[in-house]
Amino acid sequence: MLSVALRTLRTRWVTFVGSFVALSLGVALLAVMGLALASSLDAPERQPERFAAAPVVVRGQDTLSVPTPIGDRTQKLVHPRAVPEATVGRLHELGTVVADRSFAVRAARGPGDLVGHPWSTAAFAPYAIDAGRAPRAADEVVVTGDWARPGQRVETDRGTVTVVGTATPRPSGPDTPARSGTVTPRNSGTDSAARSGPSTPHPSGLDTPHTSGPDTPHPSGPTTPHTFENALFYTDARAAELSPRSTQLVVEADAADVRAAVQGQGLQVLTGTDRRLADADPDRDSEALTAMNALFGTAGGVTAFVSVFVVASTFAFAVAQRRREFGLLRTAGATPGQVRRMVFAEALMVGVTASAAGCALGAYGAPKLAAWMVDGGLAPAWFTIGDFTWPYHVAFWTGLLVALLGVIAASWRAGRTGPTQALREASVDTEAMTWGRSLFGAGLLLTATVTLGLALFSDPGELLHRKTYVSRPMLLITAIALLAPVLVGPLTRLIAWLPAQLPGAGGMLVRENAAAGIRRTAAVAAPVLVTVALAGSLPGATATLNEAKATETREQTVASFVVTPAGDAGFDAATVKRFEAVEGAEVSATSSSAVYVLEDGVALVRSVARAADAGPLARTVRLPLAAGKVSDLDDDSIIVNEEWEKHTVGQRVDVWLGDGTKKSLRIAAVMTTGTGNNGVYVTPANAPGATVDRVDVALAEGADPATVAAALTRAGGHVFTKDQWVQASYPETNRTTRYGFILVLGIALLYTGISLANTMVMATSDRVRELAVLRLAGATRWQVLAMVAGEALMVVAVGGVLGLLVAALNLAGLWSALGLLSVRSPVRLPWAELGATVGSCAVLAVVCSLAPAALAMRRRAVELAGIHE
Repeated sequence: MLSVALRTLRTRWVTFVGSFVALSLGVALLAVMGLALASSLDAPERQPERFAAAPVVVRGQDTLSVPTPIGDRTQKLVHPRAVPEATVGRLHELGTVVADRSFAVRAARGPGDLVGHPWSTAAFAPYAIDAGRAPRAADEVVVTGDWARPGQRVETDRGTVTVVGTATPRPSGPDTPARSGTVTPRNSGTDSAARSGPSTPHPSGLDTPHTSGPDTPHPSGPTTPHTFENALFYTDARAAELSPRSTQLVVEADAADVRAAVQGQGLQVLTGTDRRLADADPDRDSEALTAMNALFGTAGGVTAFVSVFVVASTFAFAVAQRRREFGLLRTAGATPGQVRRMVFAEALMVGVTASAAGCALGAYGAPKLAAWMVDGGLAPAWFTIGDFTWPYHVAFWTGLLVALLGVIAASWRAGRTGPTQALREASVDTEAMTWGRSLFGAGLLLTATVTLGLALFSDPGELLHRKTYVSRPMLLITAIALLAPVLVGPLTRLIAWLPAQLPGAGGMLVRENAAAGIRRTAAVAAPVLVTVALAGSLPGATATLNEAKATETREQTVASFVVTPAGDAGFDAATVKRFEAVEGAEVSATSSSAVYVLEDGVALVRSVARAADAGPLARTVRLPLAAGKVSDLDDDSIIVNEEWEKHTVGQRVDVWLGDGTKKSLRIAAVMTTGTGNNGVYVTPANAPGATVDRVDVALAEGADPATVAAALTRAGGHVFTKDQWVQASYPETNRTTRYGFILVLGIALLYTGISLANTMVMATSDRVRELAVLRLAGATRWQVLAMVAGEALMVVAVGGVLGLLVAALNLAGLWSALGLLSVRSPVRLPWAELGATVGSCAVLAVVCSLAPAALAMRRRAVELAGIHE
């Protein structure tokens, strides 16, 4: 049977080309994913940047560690603690101490990621003056990069400053102090204890780490290392005014002496490569790699799913077309086992050659994809593809397994072909649905329904997670695809009802041909179903969740105005007092913080917290309370949500505040879960280190809105009306998720194109005699081509309707989960993506059906009608 399989591949190559291309691309993507994963696991250790030339860096406590029965649980503190003043005094005895401060700065015509520092820390990068001099006055600065030159006046959210110099980072060894040739300023402001700066308040909630810009070459020349930040250096005194607290210090002393001076205080003493932990966002490389691997993991899973789907569909259709061929083999004496082995041998040969081609394609494409990931900011600048062999083995054998899995059902069906099939002439599919297909389809549909019901009943919040709404559609897609032959008939007649009523026989022929060839219609509609379902489910889920979050913001905002800082530093006490003094304004000043709670005795969970006074909060915000009252919030209590293990009003719960202080608080009120962003509320006394970053303003009775808005603007900050605030707060899909969806939909659309092209060419080539009979019956060439195009469009419409049904069912489950979480929000279907997907499928289907039909009809109809297989 191997020789028969080889001859079959040679003579029926059109039948197998779709499976070959689909497997090749699938293996290529798996190889790329494996190479990227292997390269990320072999990532180099990140080197220090801002403190590359600093001898020792001492950081205040920035990590909360809580012992549990299974080991210590840790979380990063949102408000790191300062180095104690007494400790700073002891460090002064060892050597020079320089306080570090970092704070965001916004310039009118500068980079969007500007960060301010005191000039005394410039020596530790080390930076060196390129032009000009060091700052001496409060309104003088030194900048990095080429966006400003000495003598230029720059407007910032911290006031107008004069650029007096430009600086460039110079190469430095891992353990060398500031070198000669750099400008080493005098130390000043070292006794100001506090909050520095890797963290700056974010208007939307928690303090988030400031992230410097991407690593880009500095324009000064090849000997200059990459610029890791866009910095703006002030005098030490001015930096201390702009950022009063500092959480890390540089100490020019022996590391052993420094460790002895701070022993037992929970402080970090950083030397060598550990000094990178004092840089802004030191974990950004690992986070980027994790996001990248998740993206490739999702893409790989979709690739495996769709490739098995396409290969199985293609082989099933090919077997259905070859019934007479298999019948002849059975008549000639072939056993069912021999026929099955022949089909398996065909799949094996296709799988081996396609997997080998895919590995070669993956080796070529992996470096290009890595470069694209770096250019798009999805991977660190150093990321490249390494020399590994195991990803090729995984991809090759996975591709071969996919080919064999895809042909199992088709080979079984081929082996059941009886000798009488050799005499068959009818083209009507009478057994499109086998009992096995019906059983599996119904079982998967029941499984999808039951699991959705259980999720809604037990934990509806789980349905809002990305991993859930990405994976859940696959089960329903498979179930509907298996049951497609049952649905195709009624759906075809429904869609084609109106065209069939038009004058002429074209519409009627389209309807009857599609209804008679149920297997062919289902085979063509299946890939369209997959792509449309994914295009509707994935972007639709994120759009629906974003709308739900916007709905929560709209319903919870009662204030007429919301004021946010011009920069990221928050409002100082004087500015808040100016807001409170505005006539006709009822002001609620809130700040971002966090609390930590130990759930189930083993999980240390961080919750977003807002700090506010109860009275003003109740007048400006409508919290979604399930129990309790906002007015009961005081310094001994907390408002939690229903996600907490303890969420009964009056209960006491042990929490750790944003700076790591442990406290027992009484539950004053409980909010509904919502989309998971309701967080908790505490009073300012329980948010040490937090800065006011949002002011909600309600109007007193009779107050003029325009007058109040003007007064608030004069007091400082950006003033939003309620509608403007909701619009400005509308969540957007993050870049990694967006790229992931583009990649997944691109893969699905590519496979759909392959499957459509292959199936349409096979189907149309198999109907040459049928088309010739139409010509002999009086139909013109253009009428036949119009009928073929009409059938292609109608089949795409069938697949589109089934895909839309799957997307609607998935989004209905998401909508139900939101309802159970007390969020009433409409479902958002991504009509633009759906329209583009269906349009692309329609064009592919029409072209791939018309091309072989037009080529075939270049011959005379009587010649075509006389062709025998």
